[in-house]
Amino acid sequence: QVQLVESGGGLVQPGGSLRLSCAASGSIFRGMSMGWYRQAPGKERELVASITAGGNTNYADSVKGRFTISRDNAKKTAYLQMNSLKPEDTAVYTCNAAMHYWGKGTLVTVSS
Repeated sequence: QVQLVESGGGLVQPGGSLRLSCAASGSIFRGMSMGWYRQAPGKERELVASITAGGNTNYADSVKGRFTISRDNAKKTAYLQMNSLKPEDTAVYTCNAAMHYWGKGTLVTVSS
């Protein structure tokens, strides 16, 4: 069983930055792909960024050049560094592991 706990969300002004963290329990973190998804009010959930066990990354076109996903296997934690935030980035951001385990999410609000 894997449990995921997100942190780092909050209110930020347009153009600002936040770093989200996803801490995982369990002993198999190193071999799992990790992903960050988001769901804005009234919209479907979408994949924001993913990182494989080997470190290969993938990003949604809307966040390329602004967001960076990374992982620290020793800390069993995945990160999402979000820069140049826009109001349209406002959403609940949820961490996923191995396309199977989900966290509860953390709210990011971008507003002046």
